[in-house]
Amino acid sequence: MTDADLPLEHAHAAPAKPTNRMVVVLHGRGADEQDLLPVARELPPAHIVSLRAPDPMGPGYTWYALDLSAGGLSQSQPDPDGFRRSLDLVNESIATAREAYGAESVGLLGFSQGSITSLSLLLEEPARFDWVAALHGYLAESHADRTPAGLEDVPVFIGAGEADEVISADRAEAAAEALREAGAPVTYRTYPTGHGIGRTELDDTVAFISDR
Repeated sequence: MTDADLPLEHAHAAPAKPTNRMVVVLHGRGADEQDLLPVARELPPAHIVSLRAPDPMGPGYTWYALDLSAGGLSQSQPDPDGFRRSLDLVNESIATAREAYGAESVGLLGFSQGSITSLSLLLEEPARFDWVAALHGYLAESHADRTPAGLEDVPVFIGAGEADEVISADRAEAAAEALREAGAPVTYRTYPTGHGIGRTELDDTVAFISDR
């Protein structure tokens, strides 16, 4: 199968057998589309579509610049213009990939900036997704007050690191609580890790997705 021509550069890992499932992977700040493929390859058979963020950052890429005006990195928020651009590009890429790969079931797996982006996409249009796994992220202020219809039908897994100095577990827990209040079925777990995905968190993420 020829890889689809998407608005965003991407890596596509085709399943070993035909399936109508697709997992869209969104990497973290400073990484690229190859970063989370080892994680995604542990999932049940699906088309893995790992998107590359649009803006170069060092050896990798970023989804948006950070607004640090609220108190530095620990209270950072997405820069509105860059964030909106990335959300639109991801939406367009998902729509194109869904058609190209015949996907009827679409899940989002995001880490850090990719996690924040994933949760915002969910809150914009829940019906597009069957589940979301958001690791080491938070809920952007631009989307925090949204309570869209259909959110109750999309299971969400949120993982956080108890020693994460980039995005604290408190911010991830606040996202989990807000989504629960908005009606989403949320599974929230913390791990004795920093800003990275440890083995136990990976196993829990794979189990959550497998159950979907």
